[in-house]
Amino acid sequence: MRALAALSRFVGNTFAYWVLIFAVVAFLQPTWFIGLKGAIVPLLGLVMFGMGLTLKLEDFAEVARHPWRVALGVVAHFVIMPGVAWLLCQVFHLPPEIAVGVILVGCCPSGTSSNVMTWLARGDLALSVAIAAVTTLLAPLLTPALIWLLASAWLPVSFMELFWSILQVVLLPIVLGVLAQRVLGDRVRHAVEVLPLVSVVSIVIIVTAVVAASQAKIAESGLLIMAVVMLHNSFGYLLGYFTGRLFKLPLAQRKSLALEVGMQNSGLGAALASAHFSPLAAVPSALFSVWHNISGALLSTYFRRMSEKADRATAAKAATD
Repeated sequence: MRALAALSRFVGNTFAYWVLIFAVVAFLQPTWFIGLKGAIVPLLGLVMFGMGLTLKLEDFAEVARHPWRVALGVVAHFVIMPGVAWLLCQVFHLPPEIAVGVILVGCCPSGTSSNVMTWLARGDLALSVAIAAVTTLLAPLLTPALIWLLASAWLPVSFMELFWSILQVVLLPIVLGVLAQRVLGDRVRHAVEVLPLVSVVSIVIIVTAVVAASQAKIAESGLLIMAVVMLHNSFGYLLGYFTGRLFKLPLAQRKSLALEVGMQNSGLGAALASAHFSPLAAVPSALFSVWHNISGALLSTYFRRMSEKADRATAAKAATD
């Protein structure tokens, strides 16, 4: 079991590489993975169940201690990412299916890997976990509402169908995971140790299924979609960080806000797009899954080198200029 836990940690720490490698293989050999499309929704449910196993009631104590900071992160996430997605669709005049896919990933809750990146960045981990948990719990209502509001101009969007999908794929598995953890206690510890391995394998399968199903379309417009995904993610980080600065949050909280705003639950985006729209609409989520793990690792490395002392010196210099 110890060896399996060590393998799980290794795979979790190298997540971005596995997603990238298998995405390339699926693009080159789509027939190997085309049959995996039906596994997308069950695998996402498994990942969400695992997230529920790791959540404790204490994780929500941050909401009670600093409710306005958590609320700021949640509002920033659900305003900035959908808003930037909509603007990018307008600027680049994206085709309907791609536009819906970009908006869909922008309307998803915070990604689970953002907590790991926040920890690596020496950000406020408690705030990061609270924002991720609250955005995920609000997703059944806010995600379909925002998709309906912003994407209906391109393709028909059913609020109720999206609502029920997210309820079943996100909220129900998380609740079951939390209940299992409360009932079984320490007996779930070994399961939690191998969760990174389960999560990585699940997300890799989701990404390969999406890439294989849309290989021809990716070959045609992959560079455009990748450019939009990179801009979307980068603006999320930038605007998230400066939102924290605008509200005079300490550096650790600004790091958390940047990563929580910029990183999305792209697995959910891929699952929803595949189930309710088309394989092509799932491509932005699949590419986002690859890119935000690479960019998140790079940004967390940069953030790790930042210190409160240097930050105060920069702010003082700016004030005197």
